[in-house]
Amino acid sequence: MELLFVALFGVVIGLGARYFLPGRSTQGSVLVPAIGTVTASALWVGLTWLGWDWAGGWIWWVSLAAACAASVSLNLVISRRRIHADQRMLQRLAKTGSPDTA
Repeated sequence: MELLFVALFGVVIGLGARYFLPGRSTQGSVLVPAIGTVTASALWVGLTWLGWDWAGGWIWWVSLAAACAASVSLNLVISRRRIHADQRMLQRLAKTGSPDTA
């Protein structure tokens, strides 16, 4: 049951990162929330296997902080890379007239 709550909190963190950070138009609407969900859930399961108590506070803080860090950092990296790739493609299209002639 706690894994469900961790996954839901991961979705909320990912949604916050998607809608409060720039570059929202460069990626799909589910990508960043999925990153938050997968990070929080996978880390929660890993820490549980390592013997961390699910009723303790540290497993919650570590899992959700990692979900926040992953969502924010990957959102910024993906947006930046997509913007640069789009600019390179636009320059290449302006020079050649076709994306396949590069």
